[in-house]
Formats: sequence, C-alpha cells, structure tokens
Amino acid sequence: MVSVLLKAATRYIVPVQLLFSVYLLLRGHNLPGGGFIGGLIAAGAFSLYVIAYDASVARRKLRIRPQLLIIIGLLLSLISALLSVLFGKAAMTGLWDGSIPLHWLGLGSLKLGTPLLFDIGVYLVVIGITLLIIFTLEEES
Repeated sequence: MVSVLLKAATRYIVPVQLLFSVYLLLRGHNLPGGGFIGGLIAAGAFSLYVIAYDASVARRKLRIRPQLLIIIGLLLSLISALLSVLFGKAAMTGLWDGSIPLHWLGLGSLKLGTPLLFDIGVYLVVIGITLLIIFTLEEES
C-alpha cells in the first residue's frame, strides 16, 4: 500500500530536487558540486517516483531510456576530452570560450568550456547508471 500523502508530496518535491541537481551541476566548476553529485540528486528524484508509484511511472516521467543517457553522457565526456587534442594540447586540457554571468542565481560567472561539457557528461552517466540499476531492481522484485 502506497501513501496518498507520499504521492502528493512527490509531485512537489521532484521538480525542486531536479532544479537543485542542475544548480549543483552548474555550481561545480568553482565551488563544491558538479556532475557526480548533481546526477545522484537527479536520480534520487526519479527514485522517489519509483517509491511513490512504481518503476513504470518513473520511466514515463524520465521520457528517455537510462541506457541512452549513459551513451550520450559518455559521448559528451569523450568529446570534451578529445577537443583539446584537436587544438594540439594534451587530452583533457580545459579549453575556455567565455562565461555567462549568473550572479543573480548565486553561481557567480558560469565559465563555458570543455570542463562544463565533461561535467554534463558525468551528470548524464550518473543519472543513467543509477536509474538503470534502480529500475532493474524494482522491476525484478
């Protein structure tokens, strides 16, 4: 038996949790945070759907297969690692192209470059792997 209160709370908690995960992802360049912890928090949001409803509802809310998230995340991370090689530098050397002022969000200035691309890749891989494990475990029980 699933709690009606948990279902109602999930509808309000999940969007806030997802927004916080993106905040941590973007904050991770200059301060603690980043793709890994942001991805875990985002996966936790969809895990709450699994607990409140079931895995099929969480899969529909995700709207993309976890395996595809893993593939896209790995490709983004690989691209960010190899872009510096194309410019004659060592692999994984950070290439910067500018910044976006986000002081009003408490993020300072968001620096655009390959480290951000790598962080987004890690974010997607962590979400994909964590949800793939959780969905598989829930569906087999």
